[in-house]
Amino acid sequence: MKDAYIVVEHIYKKLRGREILHDMNLSVPSGAIVGLVGANGSGKSMLLRTIAGLIKPSKGKVWVDGKPLGKKHSFPDDLGIVIENVGLWPEYTGMENLALLAKIRGKIGKQEMEEALKRVGLSPSDSRIYKKYSLGMKQRLAIAQAIMERPKLLLLDEPTNALDENGVALIHDLIFRERKRGATIVLASHNRADIDLLCDSVYFLEEGKVVRREDKYV
Repeated sequence: MKDAYIVVEHIYKKLRGREILHDMNLSVPSGAIVGLVGANGSGKSMLLRTIAGLIKPSKGKVWVDGKPLGKKHSFPDDLGIVIENVGLWPEYTGMENLALLAKIRGKIGKQEMEEALKRVGLSPSDSRIYKKYSLGMKQRLAIAQAIMERPKLLLLDEPTNALDENGVALIHDLIFRERKRGATIVLASHNRADIDLLCDSVYFLEEGKVVRREDKYV
């Protein structure tokens, strides 16, 4: 696909003798929002982690922005990701967590961090440490760290998990705004309302396989 930002081609992955991705193929156009739908164990999270370079496929290839992931290029260049156990520091505040990540990556300053927190409905001056956060606040902070550097690619695993109605609406709006600025977005969700509202195309997964694809606009 000429304008594809992500291409997944014949991906297989085995863990502990069990095949969890089987001949997986998909293509994500640049600037699109593409959804992954399936039951627990269908391969949604594993596929996101494979696209992110966090898990290496047993067979097959992944291209992101025209570059194959492999030994010479292990991870996508410009990625924001929300996954389970995102790895934030429990004894630090939200702002301190973002500052630590920003220092490691060396791309942004205080203004961008504060803006990211405000966009997800968190206060940069909140003195509570991460382990004192509610589940909803932890989810918001995970999204803030994913968007703060304005990445070209966002991979979002259950982005509205643990959020109340207002939080869900806020994150829906944020995802649309991220697409408007040019980001390519892949999201996995059990929430069909998320998928139906947000996504241009949807891949349905069962037992590590793509069983069908639906396009909102044809």
